[in-house]
Amino acid sequence: MEWVRGYERAWRDGDVGAVERLFTEDVHYRRSPYARSLVGHAAVRGFWLEDEGLAFTVTAEPVAVEGRSAVVRLEVHYGQPDPQEYRDLWVLRFAADGRVEDFEEWAYWPDKLSVPG
Repeated sequence: MEWVRGYERAWRDGDVGAVERLFTEDVHYRRSPYARSLVGHAAVRGFWLEDEGLAFTVTAEPVAVEGRSAVVRLEVHYGQPDPQEYRDLWVLRFAADGRVEDFEEWAYWPDKLSVPG
């Protein structure tokens, strides 16, 4: 959970320099399971900058941990100017040095259908 807290702090503070501390150089970062991976630090930094300055709260709890893999459930609530909430699962695979080498997000929000159709 310390890694998740570090991610939240960096995201909240707009600390794109933290990308190097949190992720391996060749990280694969997917914003959904079927999305094309953002690969490497520069791609992740660019994505983080899209949300810069937005107010939000995060709660997180681990669902499963085995070896170097973890699944974490998060609730994210954005404030003004466009209030939105998300319930996410993050599937994380850690490298030997404690940084994430594979990040996969399963994000859901109130208007998203959970079943096709």
